[in-house]
Amino acid sequence: MTHAEREAATASALVDAARAGDPRAFEALVLRYRKRIFALALHMTRSASEADDIRQDVFLKAYRALPQFEGRSQFFTWVYRMTVNRSLNARRDRIRRGEEGIDDPRLELAVAVDARHNPGRVAELRQTYARLLRALDSLPIEMRTTVILVSLQGMSYGEVAVIQKLTEGTIAWRMHEARRRLQQAMAPEKLQRKRELSADLARVLTEHGLFIPSLSKSRA
Repeated sequence: MTHAEREAATASALVDAARAGDPRAFEALVLRYRKRIFALALHMTRSASEADDIRQDVFLKAYRALPQFEGRSQFFTWVYRMTVNRSLNARRDRIRRGEEGIDDPRLELAVAVDARHNPGRVAELRQTYARLLRALDSLPIEMRTTVILVSLQGMSYGEVAVIQKLTEGTIAWRMHEARRRLQQAMAPEKLQRKRELSADLARVLTEHGLFIPSLSKSRA
């Protein structure tokens, strides 16, 4: 049994226990996925407070709808789809109300963790990571969602196809096109000088689902 199959089997067992009335089982599901749900909502809304609200709303909705959950998709696919839809709606509402802020919590998290109060390091990291985030955010929203789910959340093309209700071929094309656009935006000749993320920063960002470690590589 592969790691993904073990994960799916464990989640399925927890869902069955939760539906049978075991509150600890649903708590275990929340603990299992809350960081990834938050990271997904944060990347899509660019608001930490909104991402936290979305995370809470999604799990509350999932808990209330659990008796109707038929298991035709995996639990995490179900809650991810709810998170994507809720995040897209929240972002559109903020833009429509003119409430899009200039501060980016993703950038602040990355810099605060890795700079270690070194002013020179802060400036370096802020420039490099801000450019990466601008390149990611410049992608069309549906393509950006695909990139977040595949490269930052580690989902397979098949899983993302279920969430976005598309074919795997469409997901593959989106990733190919996203890689081309991001590579172009981050090309060294377009920078004053090439900068690399430190190993510490890459590790921290990966843990929070905020780093694209191998966007230039083809996904198997």
